[in-house]
Amino acid sequence: MSGARSRATSAPERRRVGRLEVVLRGPEEAPLVLCLHGFPDLPGSFAPVAERLVAAGYRVAAPFMPGYAPSSLEGPFDLDSVADALAALLAALSPRRPARVVGHDWGAAVTYPLLTRHPERVAAAAALSVPHPLTFLGGLMRSPAQLGRSAYMGFFQLPFLPERVLRANDQAFVEALWRRWSPGLEPPAEHLRDLRACFAESLPAPLAYYRAMFRPPAAFLQRLREARGHRIETPLLYLHGADDGCIGPEIAEGQERWLAGPFESAVLAGCGHFLQLERPDAVAERLVAFFAEHAPPAA
Repeated sequence: MSGARSRATSAPERRRVGRLEVVLRGPEEAPLVLCLHGFPDLPGSFAPVAERLVAAGYRVAAPFMPGYAPSSLEGPFDLDSVADALAALLAALSPRRPARVVGHDWGAAVTYPLLTRHPERVAAAAALSVPHPLTFLGGLMRSPAQLGRSAYMGFFQLPFLPERVLRANDQAFVEALWRRWSPGLEPPAEHLRDLRACFAESLPAPLAYYRAMFRPPAAFLQRLREARGHRIETPLLYLHGADDGCIGPEIAEGQERWLAGPFESAVLAGCGHFLQLERPDAVAERLVAFFAEHAPPAA
């Protein structure tokens, strides 16, 4: 496949698949790329990259993640359960051949258990901005700077108050996160408008991802033990913005420890956390090249 194809694409289609609302681009017969958004975000942040992937010959599906209206707001929202829900989506959209997966933020975090629990569904994957969960937790414990950047995660563990803060002042806290995490990005006004509408309907479900990380404690410890016992064999590309204000790029160093398959990584200059919006050409070019090498169309 070549990234040099025309970028003229058809209008996206919205489709309900089980409990998830999915934005689809590209022809039905093309190999599938599943794009998974994070927090606080929507599928629309992947639109510039999706258009480039369609021009390169792929079909792109970008769901509203579980807990984000109009997808189901019912849990559970632990990573394993969300990974299982996304595997079911892959089975529905690409039943006869494995797909490619691109996850950003929480979408990246859930990509790792998706690869360990359902490797037959994924030919190759890319994670953006969030490294392997064990690498992230290790970095969190070693780095006071990262502990400060991630303090909001502790705040989100509180009952009731985080929801009120996120709703207050026309969701000013959400926009502040965008500006802090991607310092050079002016958040698209239309995207923020859609995000406010989604959160007005969805809260507190998007916060449940954070609350399910450590609760109940016994389940958290069991997930850690299971993660330490697995090495991901699926080819994986990792991309991080050099100016990321959410997770420092240095926190991702050393995640090869948890990977057994082909692995490439790059830190992209001139962008922060939302690199798929800030540098869509660079992200799409790396995705197309990586998929062509490790998951060609026949895969």
